[in-house]
Amino acid sequence: MVHSAYDSFELLNNCPARIDAVESHCSKLLVGCSDGSLRIYCPDSSGADRSPPSDPHALRKELYSLERTVAGFSKKALLSMKVLESRELLLSLSESIAFHRLPNLETIAVITKAKGANVYSWDDRRGFLCFARQKRVCIFRHDGGRGFVEVKDFGVPDTVKSISWCGENICLGIRKEYMILNATNGVLSEVFSSGKIAPPLVVALPSGELILGRICWSEAPTAVVIQKPYAIALFPRRVEIRSLRVPYPLIQTIALHNAHHVINSNNAIVVASNNSVYGLFPVPIGAQIVQLTASGDFEEALALCKMLPPEDANLRAAKEGSIHIRYAHCLFDNGCYEEAMEHFLASQVDTTYVLSLYPSVVLPKTSTIPEPEKLVDLSPDASQLSRDSSGWSDDLETSLTQPSESDDNAVLEFKKMSHNTLMALIKYLQKKRSGIIEKAAAEGTEEVVLNAVGDNFTSTRSKKSHKGRGNISINSAAREMAAILDTALFQALLLTGQLAAALELLKGLNYCDVKICEELLQKGNHYAALLELYKSNSMHREALKLLHQLVEESKTNQSQAALIQKFSPEAIIEYLKPLCGTDPMLVLEFSMLVLESCPTQTIDLFLSGNIPADMVNSYLKQYAPHMQGRYLELMLAMNENGISGNLQNEMVQIYLSEVLEWYSEISAQQIWDEKVYSPTRKKLLSALESISGYNPETLLRRLPPDALFEERAILLGKMNEHELALSLYVHKLQVPELALAYCDRVYESADHQLPGKSSGNIYLTLLQIYLNPKKTTKYFEKRIASLALSPNASVPKVGSAVSVKSKGGRKKIASIEGAEDLRVSLSNTDSSRSDGDGDGDVEESGEEVGSTFMFNQVLDLLSRRWDRINGAQALKLLPRETQLQNLLPFLEPLLRKSSEAYRNFSVIKSLRQSENLQVKDELYNQRKEVVKITSDSVCSLCNKKIGTSVFAIYPNGKTLVHFVCFRDSQNMKAVTRGSLTRKR
Repeated sequence: MVHSAYDSFELLNNCPARIDAVESHCSKLLVGCSDGSLRIYCPDSSGADRSPPSDPHALRKELYSLERTVAGFSKKALLSMKVLESRELLLSLSESIAFHRLPNLETIAVITKAKGANVYSWDDRRGFLCFARQKRVCIFRHDGGRGFVEVKDFGVPDTVKSISWCGENICLGIRKEYMILNATNGVLSEVFSSGKIAPPLVVALPSGELILGRICWSEAPTAVVIQKPYAIALFPRRVEIRSLRVPYPLIQTIALHNAHHVINSNNAIVVASNNSVYGLFPVPIGAQIVQLTASGDFEEALALCKMLPPEDANLRAAKEGSIHIRYAHCLFDNGCYEEAMEHFLASQVDTTYVLSLYPSVVLPKTSTIPEPEKLVDLSPDASQLSRDSSGWSDDLETSLTQPSESDDNAVLEFKKMSHNTLMALIKYLQKKRSGIIEKAAAEGTEEVVLNAVGDNFTSTRSKKSHKGRGNISINSAAREMAAILDTALFQALLLTGQLAAALELLKGLNYCDVKICEELLQKGNHYAALLELYKSNSMHREALKLLHQLVEESKTNQSQAALIQKFSPEAIIEYLKPLCGTDPMLVLEFSMLVLESCPTQTIDLFLSGNIPADMVNSYLKQYAPHMQGRYLELMLAMNENGISGNLQNEMVQIYLSEVLEWYSEISAQQIWDEKVYSPTRKKLLSALESISGYNPETLLRRLPPDALFEERAILLGKMNEHELALSLYVHKLQVPELALAYCDRVYESADHQLPGKSSGNIYLTLLQIYLNPKKTTKYFEKRIASLALSPNASVPKVGSAVSVKSKGGRKKIASIEGAEDLRVSLSNTDSSRSDGDGDGDVEESGEEVGSTFMFNQVLDLLSRRWDRINGAQALKLLPRETQLQNLLPFLEPLLRKSSEAYRNFSVIKSLRQSENLQVKDELYNQRKEVVKITSDSVCSLCNKKIGTSVFAIYPNGKTLVHFVCFRDSQNMKAVTRGSLTRKR
């Protein structure tokens, strides 16, 4: 779009001779005329009201007058001139190339080899000059003084029409081609063709780049100069100004007749015609920006903003922001929504300003964020901007009004436009979000740190539990802006059907307004997103209530297969898992809702969540007693040591209650069998044997007197009432294998726990029961009855002197080793019966015993456990009429073991005696050693002679020391050892 980038001003007119070349130096014009003279013009200072120039070295926008004329400056007409500012030289191209000292124009060097040269290029950084004449390209270097040194001379295919340095190489325009000449070896490389009409024109940019026919001019220019951001081309009747930005649009055309020479001055473009010189002075950047903005050429205006000087950074930012906003509104109006959002983003305008274009997006109420119409103006154009855009929101709302349903095309077009606008908004908000969320999170962290050291730490911490979102008031501008942005982004995602993206937003750190988002999700039945919204705001009770409601609805409405799959009872368990460590009571409360349908998963939740077992047990006991035992089972299986004795006792009590209930039902049907085991009874027996945290006395009182003998036996064993337990196994259950297994357990446990004490007497106790079946049956029944009826009764000592009647008369059975330790006492009081009383009872009932006993069981016990039974004591207990042949399975391995042990001990004894003799022999040999002390014998410690002093000798028999020195050295070692020990 065309605008005024340069103002044309005639600096010089009516030059007496034809102008062939022109150059500027400081504020003066150097004009080379056809008569070979050089005319120097300076600003006309005749006006008295002229103010001093801001830059004395720049061309002025005023008429120039002749200062002086240098006649005979060149013999022939000047083709070109160039001022070398860094070296204070003037380069002129005429018959040859000459260099003149400025400002007096003294000729310091003439390159005669340049005679006939038509083009040249100067590399000011290195002081290199290259020129072309005929079909040769020569390179000279300025030596820093008054001379030039030839560097290279290369031949080229044809006459060079244009030339320019390109780094350390040279770009040439030859015929219709652009070529690169290697300045080191002269190798030519073709670049591309310039076309059939336009001659090759090489133009260097200030950055070192080249323009090689890239700009499409209206016709082939005679010369081109660059003054960023424009390229100025000279034509016979005009000057064209084009932007250097692709696609190089036309900016301005200035009519100038007979113009034939153009140069780039420090602040203007100088154009020379036959007898006049014109200055093209750039319009101030700010004025150009205003022109472009007013005409709607926002891209070019933004490009010019980047050229504002660094000291005007604030003005530049303000202008760019204003232009971006106006450009964004223009694009939005034309349906380019994504491009519009890019410019809104670049303008750094407040997010609420952009959201005001979307009336369908509901924003949360804030206390610190200003309304969009209250935004501070960003630039002098902001007032115009506000006037231009004041009706945008209303226009958008009107344009987005739902058309009538009868017009199908209009409905489709409306939906498409609404979707496109929201998609553009989503991209805009996503780009803005990271910075805003980062600031909000930083403010939250800073507040937590400040509150942690303040007096109001407790109150603020409860406030922080909701992350400062939802209905919690937030005194933070960053978090309020984050709430606005996230809420708007969430609504836009929902309105465009991107439910998955909305869920991802809620799963991460977000500041969505709970009330607004909750209402939208409820209307759209987006339950998964609603649950995530509650979860992200720590509203777990609301989330669990909703989950339970959805699960119940899925049960009643079986047609909604997707709903059943998504919202099953397992979903509640999965939700509760992360809450076990933070809110165990809430977990227990809502786990009761799914305990019936998912018992295993719920109990696994309790176990994996490390919820205190006592808390879970109490809760289950109150709300789900039928699941209490299952929980305790799994808890015990997971970690036996992790469950307290109280819980172990409670678990056993639960099992026992169920077994007693089962026993009552079976007994009522009169089909009770002691050897029938229900699953619960198996669990009870296993628990009674494996765990030890329960109270056996309490459980024993609950057992029926005529049943559950195996349970009773285990409990009696826990009370160390081994005789009673074994009696039950033998006489009531009549399962000797159980009695033997019981003895094995007692023996092995005692062997591990009390290694210094023999536990073989438990087998002797069983042996006594086998040998006295009738007596022990009556006796132990009496004791069990008394134990069950009288909680405080104690059990007297057993078997201190038990008598058995046989054929040969009455035999006194020896007391069993360790029997005095086997007592039954349900309290800490002493037994009310003495040992003598007990013996009397045995004697009184001795007549009833008879000679019958369980002989097969006795032999089986002796043969199977001969290695654990004291053989001498066992033989004393056996009746005299016992045949030795029957005892062979017992005596044979026992005698073999005894004989083997005797032999082994004999060998050991002999070896010890032999070792003792060897030590004594060695001692005698050592005592035979002779040490001879002479006058030359010296102490190894003090290096003094031994003489007649008391001495000591080391075991090697060679090292002699004074006894005093030896004693002192031993004392020193002891002291050193003690200090090292203290340091450790």
